[in-house]
Amino acid sequence: MVRASVLVTGLIGLMGLGGGASAQALTTKVVQPMLFAGAGAVVEILPQPFLTKEQAAILAQVGAAQPYYGAIAVSPDEGLMVEATVAAANHHSTGAAETAALAGCDAKRKGAAPCVIVALIRPQGWAEQPFQLSAGATTGFLDSYLKIRRDRAFAISASTGLWGIGKGRDAAAKAVADCSAKGTDVTDCTVVVAD
Repeated sequence: MVRASVLVTGLIGLMGLGGGASAQALTTKVVQPMLFAGAGAVVEILPQPFLTKEQAAILAQVGAAQPYYGAIAVSPDEGLMVEATVAAANHHSTGAAETAALAGCDAKRKGAAPCVIVALIRPQGWAEQPFQLSAGATTGFLDSYLKIRRDRAFAISASTGLWGIGKGRDAAAKAVADCSAKGTDVTDCTVVVAD
């Protein structure tokens, strides 16, 4: 979870953000080179004493089919093929995915030991950037946001991986509203790109 807070803190610091509206959102020119357009997922297996080679191979196969950024959590006392095994995918960072996967796993586990992360899912060619978008948000950014000529804003929810686009007058408010409307109880949508 340290990675999530470091990345989010770095992103907020980079943009000067603190709430729903953007204090100093980034521009497309800054953001676009940091995205991994069309990249497939690569899975990093995190060794655990209870994880066999066969289970690691299964995790790698399942993880590769998920959209980046993601994480897989398991209950060490229960093994891999149980309800408590949770994959969280399509987040804006592996740290956010780790938080979601651990919360889901811990809520379902029957064993005494807390859940642990056994796999991270990132885009092919990944290198940590101060700005990252989920696979879905990257597609939305490239396929929809870039087609808007001017007065546009792109908002994300760092905790859920959701995103939204606004255009025209009040583009920032529209982007936050679009992002918030995509999930229930989403309260952290923030404009991260504005042109």
